[in-house]
Amino acid sequence: MLSFAKPARHQHVEEPQNGPTKLPWGEGERLQKVLAKAGVASRRAAEELIEQGRVEVDGAVVREQGLRIDPDTAVVRVDGVRVVVRDEQVYLALNKPKGYQSTMSDELGRPCVGDIVAERVMAGQRLFHVGRLDAETEGLLLLTNDGDLAHRLMHPSFEVSKTYLASVNGEVQRGVGKRLREGVELDDGPAKVDKFQVLEVGEGKSLVRIVLHEGRKHIVRRLLAEVGHPVDALVRTNIGPVALGDQRPGTLRVLGRDEIGKLYEAVAL
Repeated sequence: MLSFAKPARHQHVEEPQNGPTKLPWGEGERLQKVLAKAGVASRRAAEELIEQGRVEVDGAVVREQGLRIDPDTAVVRVDGVRVVVRDEQVYLALNKPKGYQSTMSDELGRPCVGDIVAERVMAGQRLFHVGRLDAETEGLLLLTNDGDLAHRLMHPSFEVSKTYLASVNGEVQRGVGKRLREGVELDDGPAKVDKFQVLEVGEGKSLVRIVLHEGRKHIVRRLLAEVGHPVDALVRTNIGPVALGDQRPGTLRVLGRDEIGKLYEAVAL
């Protein structure tokens, strides 16, 4: 018996500037305070990071203690990793349950992602979901109010990888992975996977892991059907550096600072 355990408008790349924008006296927030509020370190430890030359603001290393910045516009990095310093930014991982629509509302009254985040939306948060999963697919969706990040994560030019576990009909043979990596012809053009691994085979079923950066509708199901292995169950486990882990279906978690920094890095923000 297969164990299908589920881990329960324009493009703009910022050009380095000569240094942080100088604010009028008394305006903005002190850099060490901003870093502390962002959860990077205590205020004292943040001062040490600045002293060690590990903090950049707007592309320039800052060693000046007490520099005031505007958290709404400044691009802050620690050890090269961008830090979210805007209070109102929200970054969430959702394990979308099977049977839920990947929409914020549904005209037919079907369960949808919007139902899960209804309290946040009612509190004034405007959330974007990054990509979609069909109703029968469960797993990782990212939700954020950072429109620039959401747009780039969904744009094919940044080739952010997605990882899926699929339970399929039939015992997958060795040549299938090679064929999927080389590419197969679908009705809307050729498609291929980046990685393919057979995890389990038995009793006429197989459990496989697929990594790809394609975003076309039902792409995983269509690829596997094309090579003779229709999908029984499908879970997305990773989007770029963010993993679903053991998060239970229907639950939300706030992304960690490192995860957000790696998402920014993946899309050159």
